[in-house]
Parts: sequence; C-alpha cells; structure tokens
Amino acid sequence: MPRLAPLDPPYEPEIADTLRRLMGPVDAEPLNLFRTIAHHPELLDRFRRTGATMLSFGRLPAVDRETIIHRTTARCGADYEWGVHAVAFAGPLGLNADWLRATWSGKPEDFADPGQQLLARACDELHDDATLSDATWAPLRERYDDAQLVELVCLAGFYHLVSFVCRAFAVDAEPWARTPG
Repeated sequence: MPRLAPLDPPYEPEIADTLRRLMGPVDAEPLNLFRTIAHHPELLDRFRRTGATMLSFGRLPAVDRETIIHRTTARCGADYEWGVHAVAFAGPLGLNADWLRATWSGKPEDFADPGQQLLARACDELHDDATLSDATWAPLRERYDDAQLVELVCLAGFYHLVSFVCRAFAVDAEPWARTPG
C-alpha cells in the first residue's frame, strides 16, 4: 500500500499537461511514480525536464544509460523503477535476462561486456561512497568525453532521487513491469 497515493483524474490542467508530456506518445494511464510526484506540480515539471533531457537528449549510448539506471535503481532497492525500465527500455534494446540479473544482484564482473562492468563498478562506487576511485575514473575518462562524464554522474544521481521517491512513498508497481529475480 502506498504511503502517498498517486493522484487520480481528473487532474488540474497544469498537472494533466505535464503528465501527458511525461508519457509522450504512449496512450496509457500516467505512471504511479509520476502521479505521486504530481502532488507538487512545480517539482513534477522540473522532474520531467531533467528526466527527459537524460532519456531523450542524453549523449551516452542507450545501453550505457540503461546500465547506469538499472544498476543504480537496483543498488537502491527500487524494484519499481528497475521493473519499468526492464520492460520499457532494456527489452527493446535487446538486453537479456542475464544482463538484467547482473544489474539487480550481480557483481560488476557478471556483465559480459567490459564497458558495462566499468559502469556497474562506477555506479557501485557512487552509491557506496558518493565518489569515484582513481582506478574507476581513469578508464571512464578514456572512454567518455566531458559531457558524457557529467551525464553519467548526474544520471546516477537522478535515479537515486527516483529510487528515494519510489521507496519512501512505497509506490505501487505497474502491473506490466518486470519484477527482479
């Protein structure tokens, strides 16, 4: 049971517009997460802008972006967001069950791709220590340009925020989302 129930329609016009923009071309009820944040319309709009920037206009390759999102939400125990991304993003990118398992409960070495191992290690360090070790920073610096490095850290931070909202308010899972494990 959620601690803070998502808003139900009819929505105030400003909230309805932001929720519509968050959902994009998908003709479906807005996500429980968005409807929960909608209790604060100004934050909902800022949340939309930040999330849309990283998801739609980001400079990281999509698989790298999803590796960061999945690993971060997994480390935070945010099965809600992990499950939404597993269906809406990982599936269309062809990321398989082994990859999903590695993001949720594996070690960085469980990823088949060395680049994804590096990203998992970076997410783990950011989660555990709020910084990156020199041993992780050096290969990240070789692999990514300045804008991508900023995006990588901000993406992990944004999905900590998402995870906090999901867990603190006990947001109910979407019926179509995947469950970890």
